[in-house]
Amino acid sequence: MGIEYRGNRAVFVDFVGVDEAEGLLGWLQTVAGARVDLSLCVHLHPANLQVLMAAHTPVAQWPNDPELRMWLESALQKGELSHG
Repeated sequence: MGIEYRGNRAVFVDFVGVDEAEGLLGWLQTVAGARVDLSLCVHLHPANLQVLMAAHTPVAQWPNDPELRMWLESALQKGELSHG
């Protein structure tokens, strides 16, 4: 399904493919206080992960899927610790 933009929150739904990365980057560059909700995400293309890591985007909700959550928490929190 992709990404649904709701105010200052991007909700990742189901499969988020490579085609979403450019739009995500543009949105993050223009929306103050942007946060992401990954709770409904079941697959995230690495291009989107790179965008989130580079932008140091706060995560409002982690994925419900435990394996995806572990992978994303590891990648995104390491970025926060090294830049925070």
